[in-house]
Amino acid sequence: MKRILIVDDEVNIGLLLSRFLTRNGFEVATATNGGAAMEMLGKEKYNLVLCDFRLEDTDGREMLKKIKVSYPATGVIIITGYSDIKLAVELIKMGAYDYITKPLYPDEILNTINKALETQEALSKDFAEESTSQSSKKEKSSDSNLAFPDQFITGQSNASRELLKQIELIAPTNYSVILTGESGTGKESVAKSIHLKSNRSDKPFIAMDCGSLTKELAGSEFFGHEKGSFTGALYTKIGHFEMANGGTLFLDEVGNLSYDIQAALLRTVQERKVKRIGSTKEIDLDVRIIVATNENLSDAIQKGKFREDLYHRFNEFSIHLPPLRNREQDIILFAESFLQEANGELNRNIEGFSDEVIECLLTYNWPGNVRELKNVIRRACLLTEGSKVPIKALPLEISTFARVTAIESAVVTIQAKEAKKGLKDAALEAEYETILRVLKEVNFNKTKAAKILNIDRKTLYNKMKAINLE
Repeated sequence: MKRILIVDDEVNIGLLLSRFLTRNGFEVATATNGGAAMEMLGKEKYNLVLCDFRLEDTDGREMLKKIKVSYPATGVIIITGYSDIKLAVELIKMGAYDYITKPLYPDEILNTINKALETQEALSKDFAEESTSQSSKKEKSSDSNLAFPDQFITGQSNASRELLKQIELIAPTNYSVILTGESGTGKESVAKSIHLKSNRSDKPFIAMDCGSLTKELAGSEFFGHEKGSFTGALYTKIGHFEMANGGTLFLDEVGNLSYDIQAALLRTVQERKVKRIGSTKEIDLDVRIIVATNENLSDAIQKGKFREDLYHRFNEFSIHLPPLRNREQDIILFAESFLQEANGELNRNIEGFSDEVIECLLTYNWPGNVRELKNVIRRACLLTEGSKVPIKALPLEISTFARVTAIESAVVTIQAKEAKKGLKDAALEAEYETILRVLKEVNFNKTKAAKILNIDRKTLYNKMKAINLE
């Protein structure tokens, strides 16, 4: 029997829907707010969620995000009291099966639910077949490409293989983990991979961006609050610790938390209990914590910005994610994976990259790491008309960087061949080397480069033209 969860703060609507769907052979449960719904989803498996867009503690958009992250196999239908085509398109792109407007008509609801369940069943079957196929391929060849769930590819470089070994080692345990590395290296994807390879994989994975939290909101977001516990607390809110109970809580940019919040967080981590703001009731916790940072927490401890005791609670195991520039063997593998993903998203059939593009991708230093590469490939796919991505589809700074690197190599070659030079030639060479260095530092922003070089844009253009950089 298929199980459906109805989330609506109007009790009468929830009751009517529940009775109607029960009569039609479904097992039905109801919740009147988002927090209660997420708690129920953490305890029981539901095939489908019917969620009202406007709830007392959240909205359908946020509920959809949380459900799709923590319970991707569960279908979602959004119900609302008004029709908005833009909103409908947005929600469907985010993963909702459909969007129904009130008043509700029984035949329409039943038809939509049955189609949604058929779709979810087909997706689950495809996913199971794909997983079996991937497992079979892994057993046949230990040298095949290594991939994580959620499109996180480890690649074939030594750094990637070492990263996979560490994840395989730590995933089955309950150790807390610190993920370090530059922004864009894929720390959240690694955290999801650890969760999905653990014994908690059927429980919630809740991600929380600590960098966007204000001091005033942090306590409520972490621990939740009771209705009326402070000015503006119009409803009871479930905190992220409660949402993640039984599963994994991922805290991104943890170094940005205020010292006060760190103290409250330490108590919760030590005692494994949480108490909502305004409540006297303690709730037992069974949560694995994975944190991520692109800062040096040891330096933050020395400066008094991060608690040493909290750091040691988190640092039961640490994994460093190498920057993409140190994983040259993986760049094209990653790019091809992102191209296939973009093909599906845009309904294209682009086969690969031109030789010029491959050279540019391998030459560029990727300051934004894997995240930047993915965005570049998605953009290039959109701009490509033929069967292969052309160089004109790449951002100018990437194609220009490759040309600069080629010119620098040529300059080195010339220097090696010419032992003696005139003063004028040496001065010009030094000038061009300075221009190239500054352009690279500002990511080829010509306005910034001209300002640093203390020349006008026209002069910079002319000098770039002289070395074939116009």
